Amino acid sequence: MTEDFAGRVAIITGGSDGIGLATAALLARRGAQVVICGRRQALLDRARDTIQSEGGRVEAIQLDVADDAALTAMIDTVAEKYGRLDMLVNNAMSTHYAPISKLTLTHWRKDFAVNADAVFVSTKAAMKIMAAAGKGAIVNIASTCGIRATVNMASYSASKAALIHFTAVAAMEGAPLGIRVNAIIPGQVQTAGTEEFTARAPDIAARTTDAIPMGRGGQPDELAQAIAFMLSDASSYITGTALPVDGGKAAQLYMPA
Repeated sequence: MTEDFAGRVAIITGGSDGIGLATAALLARRGAQVVICGRRQALLDRARDTIQSEGGRVEAIQLDVADDAALTAMIDTVAEKYGRLDMLVNNAMSTHYAPISKLTLTHWRKDFAVNADAVFVSTKAAMKIMAAAGKGAIVNIASTCGIRATVNMASYSASKAALIHFTAVAAMEGAPLGIRVNAIIPGQVQTAGTEEFTARAPDIAARTTDAIPMGRGGQPDELAQAIAFMLSDASSYITGTALPVDGGKAAQLYMPA
C-alpha cells in the first residue's frame, strides 16, 4: 500500500462505522492523519482502536453534525492543531422511512439538518481553511435515492438531491481556489444498517439485491476506494462530479416482467 496521503489531514463525519470507517481506515493506511466524528462514543472508540491496531493515526471526536456551532468549531480546532486540513468527507447521514402522509415535519427537518445543512456548514468552514492553503479536496456522500425516486423516502431523497447540487455549486466556487468538490453516490452497501434491515425484512432485501445489475450490494471498502480516488492527486482534474458506485443500478432502465 502506498503512502500517498502522508502528511495530509482528513476529517470524516460519520466515521465510526460503515463507509466512513472503511474510508478512515484506508486513508490512515495510506499515511493520512485522520479525524473521525460521530454521535456514539462506543462506536468511535472501537473505530479508533481498529485503525490504531493497523498502525494508523486517528483522532475520534464525539459530535452531532446537526450542531452547527460544534461542527464549525471542530473543523477549526483540527486545522489549528495539525496546522492544515487537506481532505473532508461528509459522510454522516440521517434517514426516516415513511410515506409522505405519515412523515412529520420534524423528520423532514432532521434529514435535511444532517444530510444538507451540515454539509453546507462543514464545507464552508473547510473551504475557508483550504483556500488559505490554495488546495484541498472535499467528497460528499450522496445516495441513489438522490437521483432516483423511491417511495417512503421523501425527506432522505430530497436532502440527498440537495447535497448533489450543492456539491456542483461548491465545486464551481472552489475551482479558482484550488479546491475540488465531488460526490459519491452509493447504492446498496452492506453496512450494519443494511444487515439489520435484511434480518427484519429478508424478502424485500433479497428483491432489492436481485434488482442490482451486478446482483449484489457493495462493500464499504469498495466505496472507500472510490472516495480515496476522488481525494487523491490521481483525480486532480476532476471536480463537480457525482459518481455512482452502485453496481450499475443508477444506469439501469427498469423493465417490468
